[in-house]
Amino acid sequence: MQDYLKAILNLSELNGQVRVTDIAEHLGVAKPSVHQAATQLAKAGLVVHEKYGPLELTEKGLETAKSVRDKHSMLVKFFVEVLGVDSETAHQDACLIEHAISPVTMENLIKHFKEYTR
Repeated sequence: MQDYLKAILNLSELNGQVRVTDIAEHLGVAKPSVHQAATQLAKAGLVVHEKYGPLELTEKGLETAKSVRDKHSMLVKFFVEVLGVDSETAHQDACLIEHAISPVTMENLIKHFKEYTR
């Protein structure tokens, strides 16, 4: 679900409105998968989605999406700048790790990275 939130946030910043087709193309998934995810996100209070209409993040959804994107960005930056991983691999690894990393580990990673880049 985090990937969908991040996609909705990024696409809305680029295009304004975000439709199911846009998300499907962006994530390389089928439209029914997006519909299913949109239903779950709406039930969780993270998006508003009228049938055949655009998807919009709620305040809670926007906050969650920004948090996910920030976590992803920090992981990529750490992998590239500290560990010397190439950008493509760093993005792939960040996508995998951002869903599983604990808040404590993420917080310590951010703290370490800030100290490292001083």
